Amino acid sequence: MSERVIEADYFIIGAGACAMAFVDELLTHSNSSIVMVDRRDNPGGHWNDAYPFVRLHQPSEFYGVNSRELGQYTKYVSGLNKGLYNLASGSEVLAYFDQVMQQRFLPSGRVQYFPMCNVTGENRFVSTLTGQGHEVVAKRAVVDAAYCTFEIPSTHPPKYSIALGVRCITPNELPRAAKSGDNYVIVGAGKTAMDVCLWLLDRGTNPERIRWIIPRDAWFLNRANIQPGDEFFLQSFGSQARQFEAVGAAKSIFDLFERLEAKEELLRLDPNVRPTAYRCAVMSKDELVQLRQVKNVVRLGYVKAIQRDKISLDRGQLPLTRDDLIINCSASGISRKPLIPIWADKRISIQFVRTCQPLFSAAFIGFIEATFDDEALKNTLCAPVPLPVKETDWLTMLAVSMKNRTVWRQYPQIENWLAQSRLNGFFALAARVQPEETEKMAVLKLFQETATAAASNLPQLLETLG
Repeated sequence: MSERVIEADYFIIGAGACAMAFVDELLTHSNSSIVMVDRRDNPGGHWNDAYPFVRLHQPSEFYGVNSRELGQYTKYVSGLNKGLYNLASGSEVLAYFDQVMQQRFLPSGRVQYFPMCNVTGENRFVSTLTGQGHEVVAKRAVVDAAYCTFEIPSTHPPKYSIALGVRCITPNELPRAAKSGDNYVIVGAGKTAMDVCLWLLDRGTNPERIRWIIPRDAWFLNRANIQPGDEFFLQSFGSQARQFEAVGAAKSIFDLFERLEAKEELLRLDPNVRPTAYRCAVMSKDELVQLRQVKNVVRLGYVKAIQRDKISLDRGQLPLTRDDLIINCSASGISRKPLIPIWADKRISIQFVRTCQPLFSAAFIGFIEATFDDEALKNTLCAPVPLPVKETDWLTMLAVSMKNRTVWRQYPQIENWLAQSRLNGFFALAARVQPEETEKMAVLKLFQETATAAASNLPQLLETLG
């Protein structure tokens, strides 16, 4: 079967959330033609493989593409997030991206979408159904929208060995596999593991029937401080000011995290266990109270092997019985690829340009690509933010984000985009504050003052990291 040749301005590898946010900006700010290729049957990337009870961990209003709302500015009236804005479910997110594709991208006449295809080379892909090969002549760039991929349990098997006969499942299987009389062993410390714990507890599982293996404790962001809407303006901007204040006043890294915790900017599971990890996970204080019901927390390092009668870990063993159902939540989440220039040799590798905000970052990169021509300038505007692993990454991510923001202020077109961007979260609210709103103006003034102090003290704190 001969290859089909397609000519377009951009060849987009992937149709996940970041790819969608990037393409949305190209459609808005250019006349470019686009080819999108993805190995899955529907847009949305890893959301297609997520567990059935998954939800966003930031408000829906901060997620998706710029041109279409995901959230409807509705709040929870009960439960562990009462009074906070809605967190879209996985099915809602998938339906949203399908609508973006079907109602915006394809009707534009400028996007060709090829699902169920594997990329086989720099500019080639092949259909997994028909075997038809395609060559894309990308006049402007190949866009690797899957450079920062998400590793989740359903697509990434555990790194430890599992003996035959052991009941070990992914969170995707949990609603079907769980049965009366089961005890649960949760392996992992990230958002997925927390979601599994909360799902079990919400459905009436006795906390004593749960054992939670946590290789490393992590810091969590406080969801109450990450909320859209004018009624949260003072709290949200006040939160940013408190973070900057902590950075500006801290005498050491230990002192920094003590201050952040004291101000409830960062939360931890156990007050007696200092976290050593940070992965951008977000939690409400009521969720934290719920999770603390699980008292049987195992902190013996990483799982090495699971046998029929025991789990071997770095620093010990854990007995198993036939009633134990193991739920593997050990996939690493955001992949840990090295940071590279986003623009290089007609290739765009989408990465973070602001801490913990992949979709804002992808949309911003799309806007920059459509607005500026000089590759060196574009890379100056978009220094990649390191992906979070250890606790000190909270600080290194902030440092690069602040540096990027300082550069952006020099360009009126960027400031205009930021003020209008739906994905810019509550920062866009600042552009609408009126001088007579004295309380808001006072918070903005404090925000600027503490940001200056933080920028002044950042080099000393970063130096202690070596």
